[in-house]
Amino acid sequence: MDYGTLIEKRTARLTEIERMMEDPGFFSDQRNSTHYMREHRGLKKLLNLWDEYQQVTSDIEGNEELAKGDDADFATMAQEELVPLRERYDVLGQEVQYALLPRDETEDRDALLEIRAGAGGDEASLFAGEIMNLYQRYSEKRGWKCEHLESSPSDVGGYKEVILKITGEEVFRFLKYESGVHRVQRVPATETQGRIHTSTCTVAVLPEAEEIDFQLRPEDLHIQATRSGGSGGQHVNTTDSAVQITYLPTGLQVKCQDGRSQTQNKALGLEILRAKLFEIAQREAQDSYSAQRKSLIGSGDRSEKIRTYNFPQSRVTDHRINYTSHNMEGIMSGDIYEFTDHLQKAEMEQRLAEEELD
Repeated sequence: MDYGTLIEKRTARLTEIERMMEDPGFFSDQRNSTHYMREHRGLKKLLNLWDEYQQVTSDIEGNEELAKGDDADFATMAQEELVPLRERYDVLGQEVQYALLPRDETEDRDALLEIRAGAGGDEASLFAGEIMNLYQRYSEKRGWKCEHLESSPSDVGGYKEVILKITGEEVFRFLKYESGVHRVQRVPATETQGRIHTSTCTVAVLPEAEEIDFQLRPEDLHIQATRSGGSGGQHVNTTDSAVQITYLPTGLQVKCQDGRSQTQNKALGLEILRAKLFEIAQREAQDSYSAQRKSLIGSGDRSEKIRTYNFPQSRVTDHRINYTSHNMEGIMSGDIYEFTDHLQKAEMEQRLAEEELD
């Protein structure tokens, strides 16, 4: 693909932002300055990648010429150097392609991952727990940090609901594809006749919201201390450490009890509430997206079935791109790279096509 025109547009945009940054009043508006600084970093990264991509392209062409030459020693050396150069060329090509996309500032952010058991009773809660473990292992593989913010264990050892906070580099960029309904087909341990059951859990991935994204006014909040319930040990069950926060304009409620103190639960609850409200605002903005784009990467709607895990056939299928893997064991151990890579590639191809038409 010829990226020349798109690179010219991004170079011009970088120059425009740098002129804006020279204005003495640039940092007077925190929201705008933060937005433009992020865009500036993204554009600089893109142009540095583009320079390296161009250099590697030139090196490949030069080595290909040497490999055809009469000097056997030079030809051999050139041929050997072509292998890593071509590998780097492929990697840079994908990175440049991604960096050319209109930058979504949330992709650099940490994420809150909310998992809820859906249809299927106890089996659904067990599956929710397995999906939680999947994302914890995936986070470990990427070098991210994963911590529990809130959970509601089920009686059979799974989870009715769990909220994780995942921090690291470009967390939301890679996890954003996971929102939706995950369906499992297998024979539950409690099934005596060997029948295959279908159960579900829902996953919602929320980019961490910053205070400049969504200001929570004290008059819009009703904060109430409640008695913690469920498992969690003597401390949790005998103190009024749980906190329930209601956002009065919409009635949205968040309850936190996993923290060791009321103060900690209040802070965690506000963090979850802010992320949920930010997600709602993003969904409203999403109405301006093309229907075609929504059908590819999904709207993030929790009612949208995105993936089926068929254990008897060791088959996992992502329905958005009709991609199937038979690496069930690896996937349940957190190796979901193949899905992320295919989804990202499909999104890049479509969005680049849209960009060229603009």
